[in-house]
Amino acid sequence: MDETQIPGPRPRNDDFPCLQALCAPCSTSDKRNSTDVNKKAIIYSRMPTNSLLTPVSEPSPKGFLWAAVVLLCGCSAAFGADLRVLPGHVPELVSSLAPKGRLAATNQLRLAIGLPLRDRAGLENFVAQVSDPANPLFRHFLTREELTARFGPTLQDYESVKTFARTNGLAIAGTFDNRLVLDVTGPADAVEKAFHIILRTYRHPTEARDFFAPDTEPAVDTALPMVDVLGLNNLWRPQAKRRRSKAARARPKFGSAPDGSGNWFGNDFRNAYVPGTTLTGAGQSVGLLEFDGFFPIDIFNYANQAGNGRTNIVIQTVLLDGYNGTPSTGPDGGEGEVELDIEMAMAIAPGLSKIVSYEAGEDGNQNDILNSMLASSNVVNLSCSWGWFGPSSTTDSIFLMMDGVGQTFFNASGDNQAFTPGANSRNGVDNPNLANAPSSNPYITQVGGTTLVTNSPGNSWAGEIVWNWAVELDDPDTGSSGGISTYYLIPAWQTNVSNMAARGGSTTYRNIPDVAANADNVYEIYDNGNDSDDAFDDNAGTSCAAPLWAGFMALVSQQSVANGGKAAAGFINPALYAIGAGSNYAACFHDITSGNNTWSRSPSLFYATNNYDLCTGLGSMNGTNLINALASSIPAPSFLPATRGVKGFTLTWRTVAGISYQLQYASNLGAANWINFGAAITASNSSASLSDSFTNSQRFYRVLALP
Repeated sequence: MDETQIPGPRPRNDDFPCLQALCAPCSTSDKRNSTDVNKKAIIYSRMPTNSLLTPVSEPSPKGFLWAAVVLLCGCSAAFGADLRVLPGHVPELVSSLAPKGRLAATNQLRLAIGLPLRDRAGLENFVAQVSDPANPLFRHFLTREELTARFGPTLQDYESVKTFARTNGLAIAGTFDNRLVLDVTGPADAVEKAFHIILRTYRHPTEARDFFAPDTEPAVDTALPMVDVLGLNNLWRPQAKRRRSKAARARPKFGSAPDGSGNWFGNDFRNAYVPGTTLTGAGQSVGLLEFDGFFPIDIFNYANQAGNGRTNIVIQTVLLDGYNGTPSTGPDGGEGEVELDIEMAMAIAPGLSKIVSYEAGEDGNQNDILNSMLASSNVVNLSCSWGWFGPSSTTDSIFLMMDGVGQTFFNASGDNQAFTPGANSRNGVDNPNLANAPSSNPYITQVGGTTLVTNSPGNSWAGEIVWNWAVELDDPDTGSSGGISTYYLIPAWQTNVSNMAARGGSTTYRNIPDVAANADNVYEIYDNGNDSDDAFDDNAGTSCAAPLWAGFMALVSQQSVANGGKAAAGFINPALYAIGAGSNYAACFHDITSGNNTWSRSPSLFYATNNYDLCTGLGSMNGTNLINALASSIPAPSFLPATRGVKGFTLTWRTVAGISYQLQYASNLGAANWINFGAAITASNSSASLSDSFTNSQRFYRVLALP
């Protein structure tokens, strides 16, 4: 949506906080890329003026594509004095442990301080609109700068947290343009004084190490804009969602793994999920969240053996939180997860331009990684195969921001079978003492796991069942995770699943997962090549499935660009569930109706059934049908510079020949009904124009590309 305001009274709209970096005449510099049709120009012009309006455009919604132009300004901040407690920083476990001592005063800590969104409800509403195929704002994403200006913490808020850090002896170690996270470092005694805590040391109950944690919840000034602080304990470390088995498998497999195991490799995934497509992900990138590094030789060997140009994919690393990129060693190290993610993404998308591995090491924190991924505007398809301890308000804010700029994020649901009910259950998805976050998060796409079956070697999809090693390998704790959140309410887009209660799901809380893909019998080259020739070393886990979906979405992005649209598809769950409730479901998804993820602590839940279930969600991707359903088909219209005459002005916008466009106006952006200006115009070339005369009233204009 390109929005422009024609001269008239200066607008006021408290829903749009300061946009000083983007507006005229507040600022003469415009940092937007005027050729990017995913951007929205926000421009104000006083009357009288001789300047011309220079709007740009936004991506296309389903059915209606539109453009308009406007500016709104205003910022404020206030501060108080009393202390406020920040909950969720003291691990429950420490209440049952005797402290060994106190963390040395000079021990250097790195913290990631999270700030609250300025308008969280507004951002959630915006994301709901741009993600809904039935909404006129569908895929009308904002730029990162616009999102920050409209919903993010203010510059004053960010500076106040910086001042707090410096005043308390903490050094600024990293900043982010969206102001959601501030990284600081400092000695333990400074941290204790700043947050009114004591950092105790304890012996880890399951690992051969000591850890530290605060004795009480941190407290800060009531008015200080702060919601959480990562790094106040090191009990919790991220965990990879990857499994291995040495057990021989009696069931026949038709994969093309070069070790003769029959495991799935390279083009096997394309043959099963996108047969016959010429799409390769060309020109697209995939981003991976990682807490370890990788051996480049392993990736090269996989790409070389898989062929089809995969050796041309650039593997880029982004090192964070002081991590040097050195991978761990051993078959069960986190390095195996990193390499599995990279290999799965390139397996289904062999023509990717780049795979970006965002790495922070085992002592890194998710918010620094996620916020760095959010900052990468050219990497729109993202994947995570790790779990951490949460939920976290700042993490949720970052995911919402990703949705708002058009990034698509896939997360491995987990490998511990059905989530048992309750936040404090044995494997509760929202248990803050377990590394299950963000598996119930409603702002990203959760991916479950299947066991794939094909018709013959290298041939087409024949079927899938729920991945469950309890059935085949007598491994009772291993299989596709799914279940019901006790923290997040059910999203609107999941309420259209018919008979949810009969499927074992909830009509009140978020159900998991959303989709699925193969999570079993996967060939991987990892550990510096040490395990590549083990025929019975089956790699598995929903960590296989999530990057497969990210690679698949790169094919969708390539198709969107070929159609004249943009690569960004944004948060796809509303679109996926709309397909699930429609007549094209069977054409777009492989419906997984066999198997279960039951285990000893959940003997009756959950079972695969038709359409949606809490084992594999809506199912796995069904080739080009789903690609076409998710890809943008018509580029959004974008305004060209307006021309001013003596008595009026002319608005001109870019068009696609043969498409009909309707210019509309309204007196304010919140108008429920916009008024048609003139009749619809069917474009005969690359632009169209209409003229209007000056009025004494404020007007906003937009143009719709009609279905």
